[in-house]
Amino acid sequence: MFRLDGKTAVITGGGSGIGKAIAAVFAKQGAFVHIIELTAEHAKEAADEIKKSGGNVQTYGCNVANQQEVLATFEKIGAINVLVNNAGIAHIGKADNTSEADFDRVMTVNVKGVYNCLHAAIPQLRKSGGGAILNMASVAALTGLADRFAYSTSKGAIMAMTMSVARDYMKENIRCNSVSPARVHTPFVDGYLQKNYPDNRDEMFEKLSKAQPIGRMGKPEEVANLVLYLCSDEASFITGIDYPIDGGFLKLNN
Repeated sequence: MFRLDGKTAVITGGGSGIGKAIAAVFAKQGAFVHIIELTAEHAKEAADEIKKSGGNVQTYGCNVANQQEVLATFEKIGAINVLVNNAGIAHIGKADNTSEADFDRVMTVNVKGVYNCLHAAIPQLRKSGGGAILNMASVAALTGLADRFAYSTSKGAIMAMTMSVARDYMKENIRCNSVSPARVHTPFVDGYLQKNYPDNRDEMFEKLSKAQPIGRMGKPEEVANLVLYLCSDEASFITGIDYPIDGGFLKLNN
């Protein structure tokens, strides 16, 4: 079950964190993985690990916010079976202290970047007779998180795009779903703590971990396994839905 033999998968932001874990598990399950990162160098470590494990991978330097770059990259890749829109950036701030420049930057990467990849990938999915799209959303789109105004807004747009694409391309055998992680332990989290809490990093790590009722952060591999399922043939009856993966964050917090 959950094999991807003979399938071609594109993963944006596949060079680190959750994207890297998705790339690794897809390759392990037999897919030919195409990693899109801002620069090919950003994907080198992930690609080297996949190759070392006997997987097939190709990397591309591409700014997902630039439509011409995205179109050119997908044209090089050709027909695909799976697209994972994982690339994105975070931002901390409220509505009144988020600058216009920061708001535009988050929207350009997190929203326009996903649109650009959908726009370029759907014709390539058609060439394969359909396939699966997975968009990376967030619990931030489903509940009020402090100081996450622009980020939450962008992830709300991801959920709306997911439902729209699922509806529009259902008859073309293209499924589209999203997943919404809570806090996942990635290099971003470590960098955030080192930058903002250098003197009490361990204490803050524990505090952030306990924000999930299950008592810890998620692991990138746990998110990757859910993405694998949703992009596999075993999930062929699932489209137009968001799956929280949150350690009980949304329903069990008091």
